[in-house]
Amino acid sequence: MSETLAAPAVFTLEVKHSRFLARAAPVDAPATALAFLGAVADPAATHNCWAYRIGGEYRSSDDGEPVGTAGRPILAAIDGQGCDRVMVVVTRWYGGIKLGAGGLVRAYGGAAAECLRTATRVPIVAMREVTVRAGFEDLGTLHAALAAFGAEKLEERFDAEGLALRLSLPADRVEALRSHLRDATRDRATIRA
Repeated sequence: MSETLAAPAVFTLEVKHSRFLARAAPVDAPATALAFLGAVADPAATHNCWAYRIGGEYRSSDDGEPVGTAGRPILAAIDGQGCDRVMVVVTRWYGGIKLGAGGLVRAYGGAAAECLRTATRVPIVAMREVTVRAGFEDLGTLHAALAAFGAEKLEERFDAEGLALRLSLPADRVEALRSHLRDATRDRATIRA
């Protein structure tokens, strides 16, 4: 099971007078990742290198460092730490001593990995949307079950037969909710995926 960050994280590293500031944050879309970059990138810094992974989607940037010495090591750190839905920006202020390609890879990858390693993480839970149909007589039972199964109401529609409720809940709880409602409503409430 992959994890994401519970909150943004920061880590600072100094290598031969160059300062590396790694900042990581949970993101749910590429636009969110790039917005985070815009918020934390320091225009006065020498480089603002970054990478993100959101499921199978990923991007990285060396921001002027030699090709493959910053963005890819940051992405490798994200993958190596088992993170998903994460953006990491590593800002470098040049200290006057060249680090060489190997030194850059170690510094950028190391700062990103340590930032992620020390961050508080949470598991990513696969969610599923379902529609529940219930008669008016079962509304109390249905609403009482929502919190117990970690379900969130997305849409609620009433008609002559009762209620159609669109829910989002952890995928591994759908069958348990189906079974509970079947028993609690004598099979009157139905769930469709």
